[in-house]
Amino acid sequence: MLLSCDAAALAVKEGDVIAYPTEAIYGLGCDPLNQSAIEKILQLKSRASNKGLILIASQWQQLEAFVELSDPNMLERVRSSWPGPVTWIMPASSLCTELLTGNRPTIAVRVSSHSVVQKLCNACGCALVSTSANISGEAPLPTAEEIARVFASNIAGVVAGELGGLKNATSIFDASSGVQLR
Repeated sequence: MLLSCDAAALAVKEGDVIAYPTEAIYGLGCDPLNQSAIEKILQLKSRASNKGLILIASQWQQLEAFVELSDPNMLERVRSSWPGPVTWIMPASSLCTELLTGNRPTIAVRVSSHSVVQKLCNACGCALVSTSANISGEAPLPTAEEIARVFASNIAGVVAGELGGLKNATSIFDASSGVQLR
């Protein structure tokens, strides 16, 4: 089922999982403060809980409660690449659960420039969990139809929109060192 951003935001607020287009692939998402929704994503993907997840947002303010900033230069480095297709690993705040961080002291975060992600996060009023829409170890599902077929009634639906045109998943950098990890 195709969803508008407003319908998807309502589903997220009700604790559901949604799928949505990002810069390169479709993502599965939910409210990062809803533990049962996060558990559902991990179960749907058959993803190990120690892998951690990405948080995606339309603006830095939606992420700042999840990040513990001790170095102001880190924020300068990170914000210079946003909004855009760059994910940063940053120190996690106490708001982050072990399922979000993979039991690490860090969290992966991105402020996206993708128009659907921007509209979706604005409609939700918060950042979203973002992980590739696939079964772990398999290729990301390429279309909304494939996502609906694989995840069927286990998600609220797929947000209507096009992928952003990147050929590969977004780059990931360590915010402390600036080193590229992916």
